[in-house]
Amino acid sequence: MLPPPPLLLLAPLFLRPLGAVGAQTPNATSEGCQIIHPPWEGGIRYRGLTRDQVKAINVLPVDYEIEYVCRGEREVVGPKVRKCLANGSWTDMDTPSRCVNRTPHSERRAVYIGALFPMSGGWPGGQACQPAVEMALEDVNSRRDILPDYELKLIHHDSKCDPGQATKYLYELLYNDPIKIILMPGCSSVSTLVAEAARMWNLIVLSYGSSSPALSNRQRFPTFFRTHPSATLHNPTRVKLFEKWGWRKIATIQQTTEVFTSTLDDLEERVKEAGIEITFRQSFFSDPAVPVKNLKRQDARIIVGLFYETEARKVFCEVYKERLFGKKYVWFLIGWYADNWFKTYDPSINCTVDEMTEAVEGHITTEIVMLNPANTRSISNMTSQEFVEKLTKRLKRHPEETGGFQEAPLAYDAIWALALALNKTSGGGGRSGVRLEDFNYNNQTITDQIYRAMNSSSFEGVSGHVVFDASGSRMAWTLIEQLQGGSYKKIGYYDSTKDDLSWSKTDKWIGGTPPADQTLVIKTFRFLSQKLFISVSVLSSLGIVLAVVCLSFNIYNSHVRYIQNSQPNLNNLTAVGCSLALAAVFPLGLDGYHIGRNQFPFVCQARLWLLGLGFSLGYGSMFTKIWWVHTVFTKKEEKKEWRKTLEPWKLYSTVGLLVGLDVLTLAVWQIVDPLHRTIETFAKEEPKEDIDVSILPQLEHCSSKKMNTWLGIFYGYKGLLLLLGIFLAYETKSVSTEKINDHRAVGMAIYNVAVLCLITAPVTMILSSQQDAAFAFAALAIVFSSYITLVVLFVPKPLLCCPCLHACPQMRRLITRGEWQSEAQDTMKTGSSTNNNEEEKARLLEKENRELEKVVAEKEERVSELRHQLQSRQQLRSRRHPPTPPDPSGGPARGPPEPPDRLSCDGSRVHLLYK
Repeated sequence: MLPPPPLLLLAPLFLRPLGAVGAQTPNATSEGCQIIHPPWEGGIRYRGLTRDQVKAINVLPVDYEIEYVCRGEREVVGPKVRKCLANGSWTDMDTPSRCVNRTPHSERRAVYIGALFPMSGGWPGGQACQPAVEMALEDVNSRRDILPDYELKLIHHDSKCDPGQATKYLYELLYNDPIKIILMPGCSSVSTLVAEAARMWNLIVLSYGSSSPALSNRQRFPTFFRTHPSATLHNPTRVKLFEKWGWRKIATIQQTTEVFTSTLDDLEERVKEAGIEITFRQSFFSDPAVPVKNLKRQDARIIVGLFYETEARKVFCEVYKERLFGKKYVWFLIGWYADNWFKTYDPSINCTVDEMTEAVEGHITTEIVMLNPANTRSISNMTSQEFVEKLTKRLKRHPEETGGFQEAPLAYDAIWALALALNKTSGGGGRSGVRLEDFNYNNQTITDQIYRAMNSSSFEGVSGHVVFDASGSRMAWTLIEQLQGGSYKKIGYYDSTKDDLSWSKTDKWIGGTPPADQTLVIKTFRFLSQKLFISVSVLSSLGIVLAVVCLSFNIYNSHVRYIQNSQPNLNNLTAVGCSLALAAVFPLGLDGYHIGRNQFPFVCQARLWLLGLGFSLGYGSMFTKIWWVHTVFTKKEEKKEWRKTLEPWKLYSTVGLLVGLDVLTLAVWQIVDPLHRTIETFAKEEPKEDIDVSILPQLEHCSSKKMNTWLGIFYGYKGLLLLLGIFLAYETKSVSTEKINDHRAVGMAIYNVAVLCLITAPVTMILSSQQDAAFAFAALAIVFSSYITLVVLFVPKPLLCCPCLHACPQMRRLITRGEWQSEAQDTMKTGSSTNNNEEEKARLLEKENRELEKVVAEKEERVSELRHQLQSRQQLRSRRHPPTPPDPSGGPARGPPEPPDRLSCDGSRVHLLYK
């Protein structure tokens, strides 16, 4: 027999359908649900419809909701509200609704719940979650369709989010009466402790605020459930955002707790699969100063921070000090902090509220959707908005200042999940008929039934659809928020099960656009100054022209005796060597500005071979001359015959030996360890106009794997030749020979070349990182040494061969000898020279002769003066004594006798003065 038809009540209906469909009139749509009359002893409320309208229509629109009510003191057991679905059916049609008599509270048996609420500590979530739990207990206990014979009661303590403190209260809960049928911890660290121990007491653990991925381990935590999704649910959202904004490098900083370590391990696996790299991973226990400095030092840009709220304030105080915020940086934080967590007074930091506000501006948070955004009726017959309003009235302070306000819906739904599971276990919704009051810590049967009921939970809560996965974790959407102007703004949702990102396009960035995940490094090569290269190239070209002119002159005048006596073939080799060395300046200045990467090895080889052969020919021929001059003209007296004969082939053989040794060394070097292009990288440089771009200077070099070894061999060998050349030039500076008549000029050239090379080689090695300075030193040393060599060796020869100098032999001698000589001496000594020792003796004799001539002139002057005095005396004496008359005997007249030494002033006396 069927019951009477449902009673149509016209009372106002506070349930509203979703969207615009609810605004449609029932008879204006062809889609919806048919009005049915299930067996029911109560009534059904229809919004805005009269009795006649209900009788006139057969279909109600999609999302339209009806409510079951009972008469008198009876109450509904089962679904109170049913909603029209798009497929034309009503929700929960498999669960019947019925009216039952209300049981007085005095007759209901108490079932106790042991809870640990963190009212302070790293996450003070108990400040809002405890009122939410109490509100849920009131709503559950007021329902007669759920646990009609039982009343849920709460026994709670403040765990302070501290495992040590939680251990104490866990002991009290377990060893003090009454028996608790379930435990409800909050923080992950506390839940880890409680869930691991609860298995020993056959207790189910239901957490409302634990997000540690480690708690998903069913082997370790077999009786653990949570309405708060695992923290790993954040990671797919983070990876999706990284991909959305094109970030491929991120950094992390975490507090060293299990929840954050396991979360970060999961994130590392996910980003690796997505091709994203975690470049820096920092952790800290209590002081984040050093890790934050390391992030700054490593130029981290996209940073994921995993830490509790109290540590978050410490981190961002250090972030402000290190200036690790602004348009260059993006921080990803956990979204379950209080909305004004950065404004909360904390004596452990020394940053002001303004500084903290500046440091956290623009950061991104990912949070599980903890409040149903659809705002539909839940199993408690409340919408999410009604729940928020009701909870806000119960709080003692503003929601933004209350810890755990965001997690409060999860705590509320946790009580409902527990109530529904206990209802199934006790027989209120099932067939088992288990007496909950018979539960004790040794009764695993009741625990298993509660576990199965909890595992199959599925209902609409104020936080959304509540369902647990195989690990006991809640499945949910993820909310993405950004701190804009000091308050959090929703910018999107992400459903990881469907990989669906809903974006509101309300994200704002300090720089206008999302920053780069790293400083954009622009590699730039340092090229040689083109002005310097062109200038030196012009000098080198002129030097090559000079070498060709000198070579041509030497060949053209090879028949001249003076040229022949200077060993012209060796001089020709010197000119060729200078030309090769000067030609090496061109490849020495070529770099990536002129040639491609593939041509660089050939340029490197050209530098090496031109310089090596140029030095061997140019310096080798001069060294050979000075070597043989020293060998031949420093022999003992008994070997003077060697000076008369000097075979030219010996000179050429010496040059050939030096050149051959160089060719062999260079060939082995090129075959065994060839030169190739290497890149030297310098420190990054930041341009002033763009702080997100840094310049990475690079410089191209010619190098090989064992470059230092080869340079050591090459420079050592050449250095010994230079030092030996200087020594030989000094030893032979006083030697003169007509076989090699320009050896003094050769010695002067060797001095200059040796000094320039010995200075330039180490300087260029030191300045190798400064391309302009290194090239200037090397190239100018080559140019100057070549110029000096060519000028010293070849320029005097054209002057000697000039016809105008033959007409002026004194000028010719002035140029070649620096002194005046007679034409006769010039004629006698043309084309030859005397021994340097004899010339020195001749100079000394000439000097002594000039001194003697001066002495003779002085003596002659003295003799002339004495003669004048003698004549004066004779005249005076003749006046005093007149002439004596002639002797009668016919002899001459005699005067007074004179002393023999005065009167015998003859020529012999005068001649003695000249001796």
